[in-house]
Amino acid sequence: MKFLINLCRVIVGILFIFSGLVKANDPLGLSYKMQEFFQVLHVGFLAPAALVLSIIMIGFEIIAGVALLLGCKMRLFGTLLLLLMIVFTFLTAYAYLSGRIKECGCFGDCLPLTAETSFWKDVILLVLVIFLFAVRKRIKPVFGGLLTFVLMLVGVGVAFGFQWYTLNHLPVVDCLAYKVGNDIPELMKIPPGATPDKYETVFIYEKNGEKKEFSMDNYPWQDSTWHFVDRVDKLVQKGNAEPPVKDFVISDFNGNDSTQQVLQMPGYLFLFMVKDTHEAGAGWDAKMRSLLKDCQQQGIRVYGITASSLPEVQRFEQAHQLPFPFLQMDATVIKTAARSNPCLILLRQGVILGKWHYHDMPAHVHLVAGTNVLNFGD
Repeated sequence: MKFLINLCRVIVGILFIFSGLVKANDPLGLSYKMQEFFQVLHVGFLAPAALVLSIIMIGFEIIAGVALLLGCKMRLFGTLLLLLMIVFTFLTAYAYLSGRIKECGCFGDCLPLTAETSFWKDVILLVLVIFLFAVRKRIKPVFGGLLTFVLMLVGVGVAFGFQWYTLNHLPVVDCLAYKVGNDIPELMKIPPGATPDKYETVFIYEKNGEKKEFSMDNYPWQDSTWHFVDRVDKLVQKGNAEPPVKDFVISDFNGNDSTQQVLQMPGYLFLFMVKDTHEAGAGWDAKMRSLLKDCQQQGIRVYGITASSLPEVQRFEQAHQLPFPFLQMDATVIKTAARSNPCLILLRQGVILGKWHYHDMPAHVHLVAGTNVLNFGD
């Protein structure tokens, strides 16, 4: 029995530490997933607290895993772990059974799991945690009091220190489609041999209070008794693959598509991505002014990319004295590509060559004479 208890304790402890560390690499990503859950569960009022809740949850996962390995305070941590697993299992069950959430974010974006896999993983973990809860009084500390205290303190430091670092810089490991080295135009293509989604244009007309759907071939365009209501693109056949980058669309403030203009622009190009001008961080102005001076001398273009409205952008430009033009992009795409607000990305014909948190932006850039190599400096 003692062997079984220790085996379960080690397995669950390592899994919790691993899960927490993977998510600590990108706490913002977990907060976005939490916001998705809040919306589908109709508790959207919790969305502003998503980041704080994600930091606390990640921290608890790592600390609880360390406590399990050390056999520390098992009456307390055994109870808290059971409550946490009940919540996790409910959420993954809802995601799996409702079909409204494809991935739960249990292991972050680095190890994406389907809703079904996440659910069964949590069911197994719940069984193990229930067992550990039942025998929690039999689990004794592995080390003496002082060493256990020091190791728990190290666990707390790692749990929150790692998150502090990634939130104030960028994820140590970028697992998303917009990581350095990726070719955006190539990732916008469907993989060779894959079948794309097929859509059919459907027209909705109304007659005598009754709405009816018509196809392109039979819609009643000549029958004045039918009144046009809407036009939608209806999925008729699901494909077997989709491109890693799906919604990378850039436009000006009049709605004109500028995506290819940006991706095909010759030479180097900086994208200064500001998801929301109201929430933009501070302390980057001096570096940006210095960088812009070098860019003008080197012939490097700079564009701002934002999801904010034109009046908001104009106020932002004036407040920070930004001379470069801004374009628009969907906020979801920006927060996927840029895990800080603002974030600086270096492109060359669609290939991502660099990415910086606004705390780490370079203040200088120089093109090495006779080469296409850029040097950066603070």
